[in-house]
Amino acid sequence: MKPQSAFWTVLLVLILVLPAHAAESDCPTCATAGISAADISAYPEPSVKPLVVNTSLLYDRWYQRVNGAVPVFDAPNGHLLRTIDDGFNFVTVLGTQDGWAQINAGEWVRTIDLTDSTSVVSHFTGVLLPEESLPYPMAWALINMYPSRIPGGRPSESNRLVYRYTRLNLYASTEVEGETWYQVGVDEWVHQHHVAKILPQARPVEVDTERWISIDLYEQVLVAYVGDRPVFATLVASGQSIWPTNEGIYNIYFRRTRKDMSGGKVGNDYYYLEEVPWTMFFDEGRALHGAYWHDGFGYRRSHGCVNLAITDAHWLYNWVADAMGTKASADKEIGPVVYVFSSGQY
Repeated sequence: MKPQSAFWTVLLVLILVLPAHAAESDCPTCATAGISAADISAYPEPSVKPLVVNTSLLYDRWYQRVNGAVPVFDAPNGHLLRTIDDGFNFVTVLGTQDGWAQINAGEWVRTIDLTDSTSVVSHFTGVLLPEESLPYPMAWALINMYPSRIPGGRPSESNRLVYRYTRLNLYASTEVEGETWYQVGVDEWVHQHHVAKILPQARPVEVDTERWISIDLYEQVLVAYVGDRPVFATLVASGQSIWPTNEGIYNIYFRRTRKDMSGGKVGNDYYYLEEVPWTMFFDEGRALHGAYWHDGFGYRRSHGCVNLAITDAHWLYNWVADAMGTKASADKEIGPVVYVFSSGQY
């Protein structure tokens, strides 16, 4: 079972110190079964190919966070046009002039009302999967951590420091007090909550497109398939419990390279996001898309959409575009199936 603790709380912890089930010296019943050092040295890391970070896409817009309710003018020191309501709001700035920022043609705001968020843009990328199955399941580390020397033990600084987003082999697993621990190296064990693993799915009978996508809400992992073969996998950030990403089988029906998005209620959960990149709608207003406003992949944090790092979203957008079919209506096309499910319970 995954915890529902807020992502930011976890991310602020540089090195995880778990309340251990057992210390290394006081757990005579903790099994240390796992594969040998020789087997680990024969396959030390997953044989996958990460996408190359596309920095030209990451920084082709100047992203800025809007600080509170902000008036918009038709020119520097000009006439008031409208107000951006208070909320989780981001704009893309076209340029600045004497303390003013142009956010759209004929729209200006004061630069003091904005905060540069360029540094937040994620450099994370997913991986291309080999034709042959991986010998061990692959996972990403979700936090910075020292693995324990035994399953159920305390983090050990004698082990390497594993950084967030590190790709790991899950060589073996065992249960300690009903929770799963994974072996990720010689005398290195990590708790199930601190990794997100790739779980390729058998093709559901309802999937009627050659290219299709699975989204595991429990692991927060997306996998793209051609036929029965998984070809790409990455971390996502899906909807929070109060704004869920719904389980089910859908088709991508509408795409845009850039799309303004807004929703929620002013004073509560309102958001306005300009030029959301590489959007692929599949369930009413829910879409797969790039996210430039956070680096929280592997955790639920959206209003129902499925957030991806920008490099991943661009790759997936092009992969989906190659498979879009005949238009079913003026705006809707028949695209690859999106299969949303959960392999576990939060």
